[in-house]
Amino acid sequence: MYPTTFTEAARQYLENLELENGRNIAGKTQQIYQELIPYFGAMALADITRFDVERFKRHLLSKGRSEATVNRYLAVLSQLFHKAVEWDWLVKVPCKVVKYREENVRTRYLEAHEIDALLDAASQDECPVIEPFIRIALGTAMRRSEILSIKIEDINCARQEIFIPKAKCGARMQPMTAGLTTYLTRYLQYQTKPGQTYLFPANRSISGHREEIEKPFYRVVTAAGLDRYQICRHTLRHTAITHLVQAGVDLPTVQRFSGHRSIQMVFRYSHQSKDHLHWALEQMESRLKTRTKEQPS
Repeated sequence: MYPTTFTEAARQYLENLELENGRNIAGKTQQIYQELIPYFGAMALADITRFDVERFKRHLLSKGRSEATVNRYLAVLSQLFHKAVEWDWLVKVPCKVVKYREENVRTRYLEAHEIDALLDAASQDECPVIEPFIRIALGTAMRRSEILSIKIEDINCARQEIFIPKAKCGARMQPMTAGLTTYLTRYLQYQTKPGQTYLFPANRSISGHREEIEKPFYRVVTAAGLDRYQICRHTLRHTAITHLVQAGVDLPTVQRFSGHRSIQMVFRYSHQSKDHLHWALEQMESRLKTRTKEQPS
């Protein structure tokens, strides 16, 4: 029997993706249970209209989601519609899903003093997990869903690694900085409980771990004196990758660290600061002068 309601279809959709070895199933599962099922759940899949989708978009925007984030939810919704036709649940897609147009603009990243301010504000915030969340993001460049779903057994401080079983581009071992390793060693010793499975547990969550971090994150951003309309959770990942590039790390190594599928995707994160560009030019000039002096007269 084919699924009829959106909830039935969404659950079957996730099961079928598992069988087909679909991409980013963990992220799609989070998006479906976090927003799509709560909004469309009881509706008949075939009866969802363009008007319903537009109201859903406004609903997400009213909750403070960016247009880029809304587009990620719409992408899942659109794929579900098309898979429903492919799997013969529907004769045709219920409606066209129109995404917001995303401008290709420079993404903001944090300078060293801004990182210090953010961590200082996080250490004083009432949310006990916001500081470790920010530190992990800056020390690994992991995505939000990857961080929130970390299992304690997957943290190997001795090897300075975190195992990510369901990363966006496939399972990987994620290296972490020495500073983060020291921090997590103490955190695991003093802030976790015996028998605890997830680093950020949540008893009321279906997954067993925390799913949301937006409210405390934006509270900390504001407390740090930063613009919450320029700084988002992804800024932390972008910051870590950008500073790696600015430190002179080669792009293949950055790609391994960030977990991107291709080097081309890493280029989007390699914005250079003016100070770094001036430093690079100075290195080039110094090298050219040295080579000139080495030439026989």
